[in-house]
Amino acid sequence: MSNFAYCDSSLPFAVRVKDLVDRMTLMEKINQLGDNAFGVPRIGLEKYEWWSEALHGVSNVGRGTHFDNLIPGATSFPTVILTAASFNESLWKTIGQAVSTEARAMYNLGRAGLTYWSPTINVARDPRWGRITETPGEDPFVVGTYASNYVRGLQDVEGTENVTDLNSRPLKVSACCKHAAAYDVDNWLGVDRYHFDARVTEQDMVETFLRPFEMCVKDGDVSSVMCSYNRVNGIPTCADPRLLKETIRGDWDLHGYIVADCDSIEVMVDFHKWLGDTQEDAVAQTLKAGLDLDCGDYYTQFTGPAAKQGKVREEDIDKSLKYLYTVLMRLGFFDGSPSFNSLGKNDVCSDKHIELATEAAREGIVLLKNNKTLPLQSSKFRKIAVVGPHANATSAMIGNYAGIPCQITAPIDGFSKYGKVIYEMGCGEVLCKNESFIFPAMKAAKNADATVILAGLGLSVEQESLDRVDLLLPGYQTQLINQVAAVSKGPVILVIMSAGGVDISFAKENENIKAILWAGYPGEEGGQAIADVVFGKYNPGGRLPITWHEANYVDLLPLTSMPLRPIDSLGYPGRTYKFFNGSTVYPFGYGLSYTHFNYSLVSSQRSLLVNLTKFHHCRNLTYDNDANKPPCPAVLTNDIECNNYIFELEIEVQNVGERDGSEVVLVYSKPPKGIAEAPLKQMIGFNRVFVKARKNEKVNFVFNACKSLGIVDYKAYQLLPSGQHTIVVGDDVVSYPIQVSFGFDQ
Repeated sequence: MSNFAYCDSSLPFAVRVKDLVDRMTLMEKINQLGDNAFGVPRIGLEKYEWWSEALHGVSNVGRGTHFDNLIPGATSFPTVILTAASFNESLWKTIGQAVSTEARAMYNLGRAGLTYWSPTINVARDPRWGRITETPGEDPFVVGTYASNYVRGLQDVEGTENVTDLNSRPLKVSACCKHAAAYDVDNWLGVDRYHFDARVTEQDMVETFLRPFEMCVKDGDVSSVMCSYNRVNGIPTCADPRLLKETIRGDWDLHGYIVADCDSIEVMVDFHKWLGDTQEDAVAQTLKAGLDLDCGDYYTQFTGPAAKQGKVREEDIDKSLKYLYTVLMRLGFFDGSPSFNSLGKNDVCSDKHIELATEAAREGIVLLKNNKTLPLQSSKFRKIAVVGPHANATSAMIGNYAGIPCQITAPIDGFSKYGKVIYEMGCGEVLCKNESFIFPAMKAAKNADATVILAGLGLSVEQESLDRVDLLLPGYQTQLINQVAAVSKGPVILVIMSAGGVDISFAKENENIKAILWAGYPGEEGGQAIADVVFGKYNPGGRLPITWHEANYVDLLPLTSMPLRPIDSLGYPGRTYKFFNGSTVYPFGYGLSYTHFNYSLVSSQRSLLVNLTKFHHCRNLTYDNDANKPPCPAVLTNDIECNNYIFELEIEVQNVGERDGSEVVLVYSKPPKGIAEAPLKQMIGFNRVFVKARKNEKVNFVFNACKSLGIVDYKAYQLLPSGQHTIVVGDDVVSYPIQVSFGFDQ
C-alpha cells in the first residue's frame, strides 16, 4: 500500500481519489454505493457506514453511531423549532460546533461516523405537518440562515473556512441538508409521503421550497444534500436530473455528494411505480440523474445487473464514488485529523455543552401572555403546584432524531430549585384520554402559592410519519387547564410544549390564566430553562418561528394543497405569514419580554438608483391596477451586478424597562403596492441584541437589493421591481419607504 497514490498525502485529493477508484473492479465499486460501504480489503480500503444523524445532538438514529458504557450519551440540545425561535445566528453556529466536537470525540473512540445527515431544512408550510419539530420554521430566509449557520458549525475547521479550492477544504464532520424538495406531507388522512405527488408551481419552487437549500449550499458550503421520498410534479426527486444534476450540483456548485432518503429508490419502484421501472431501470435512472449514494441496498443489489444489461455506464459510478471519497478525504478518513485527535470522552457531555443546551432552551422560549404576573419571586411563591402531562417530562423534551441525553432535568426538578413542588400529572399521558387525573391536579392548585400547568403535544401527536388533523390540545387537556385555573389559589402559568402551533385561544382569553409560555421541545435541560424563565433568572426573548393558526384553519384547505398563495376559486387562504391575511392566535415573530423596548431609526437609505444600459430589458409585472404600473416595472436580477446595489439600515434599540433583556429585531420588506400576488411582506434580516435596563444599543443591517427587495414572478423569474418599497422593522414599530429607480445610460 505504501506505493498506492491514494495513500500519498502529498498528492491532491483529486489525484488520490481517482487512483483509489481506478484500483477497484466494477463489483467492488458497486459495493461502495450503499450507506453501508463494504470496503475493499484487497487494496486496504476499510468499510464505512455513512448514516449518522446530528439534528440537535449526536443521535443513535442511523447505523453509524452507538452508545455504550464508555459513551453512554451525548448532549441533547433543544429541538430545532425551539432553537430557531432564538433568532440567534451565533447560537446556531455554536451549537453546531459543540455537536461536531462530540461527534469527532465519539469517532475517535469508535462510536460514531464522520458523515451526519442533518439538518432538516424543509419549510414548515402547514401547521399540521408532523416534522415541524425538526425544522427552523415557516420563513425560507430564516430556514436558510439557520441551515448555513448550523452547517458551518458542524463542518468548518478553524482557519480553513475561506480556502480557494472548496473541494479540498477540510471538514470537521460532514453535514447534509435535507430533504430536497417540496417535502412536507408525511401521513395525513390516508395520503403518505411514499405515494404523494407534490404539485408545485415553479414560482413557489424558486421562492420557497428551494431557497433554503440554495442558501445551505452556497452560504453554508454543505458537503451533502438528501433528496426526498415524494414526487414533484410527477417526478420522484431522487430521479430528477434537473433538481439534482442541473440545480444542486450545477447551478449551486455543490462540493460534495447527493444521497437518497432511506429506501427512496425502492419507494420509486414499489409505490410511485415510476415509469413502470424495474429495479435495474430505477438505479440507472437515479445514477444518471445525479444520485451518488443510496441509503439502502438498491444500488449494491441492482447496479451490477443494470450494468450487465447496458443500462448503466461505469463512468457514472466512478463519478459518484469520486464525490463520495473526496468528502472522506476532506474529513481525514484516510490521513487522520491531527487537530481533532485529542478529542475524547471528556469532550462529550461536558459541563460547557450542558450549559449551552440550557442557554439554548432559555433563548428559544417565547412569552405569549403576561398579565403582570411573571416573573415570580421565589421569596413570595414558595409552594408551587406543577401539574399537567409534561410536568414530569423527560423523553418528551428530547423530541425525535435524538440520542441518549447526558442527563435530564424535568420541569418538576427545575422548579424544585425555586420552592417546594406539589406534583400531579393531571393527564395519564399527552393524549389525555382519562379525566380522572384532573381532580388531584385541582387539589394541588388549591394548596399552592402558584400553579404551573405544563401541557401540549408530543411524538404521539406530531412526528415523522404522523401528521396532525387538528390544531387543538389532545383529549381532556383543555378541560384540565380550565378547571385547574378556575380553582387555583395563586396565579396560573400555562406552559405549552409543541412544535406546530396550537389553538389556545381559550387560555389566551381566560383571565384566570395569568401568563403563557411556549417551550417547544426544549432538550435535556428544558425543565431547568422553563423554571429559570418563570422565576426571572432569565428574561425571555424568543419569537415564534411559525404562525399559530385558529382551529378552523384545517377546515379551510387540505394539507396536500401545495400553493402558498391563496386559491380564490377554491376558497383556500394563503400560507405562512407571507400570504395568509386572516386572523391568528399568535402571528409569526410574536414574543413578549419582562421589559419593554423602543426602536428609533438612526439612519436609513431612502432611494436606490440602478444603472441600466441598452443591453438591459425591462420585464413586465402584473398589477392589480395598470394605472400604478411604472414605465419599466422590473429587471432580471441575473442581469445586474447585485453586489453594487447595497442599502443600509441602523436601528437604535432602547430598553426602557427595569430588567436587562434580549430583543430580536426583525426586518421585513414590502414590495410596491399593486403588484399582483406579491408577498404581503417578507423577512430580509434579523438580529438578537442584548440591552441592559435603561440603556440602548445600535443594530446595523446591510442589505443586497436583489435579495432583499426582489420578488419571484409567476414565470419563476427573479426580478427587482421599480417603485416604492417599504422597509418594516418589527410589527410596524418603524417603517420607511425606499424608492427603487432605474437609470438608463443612453
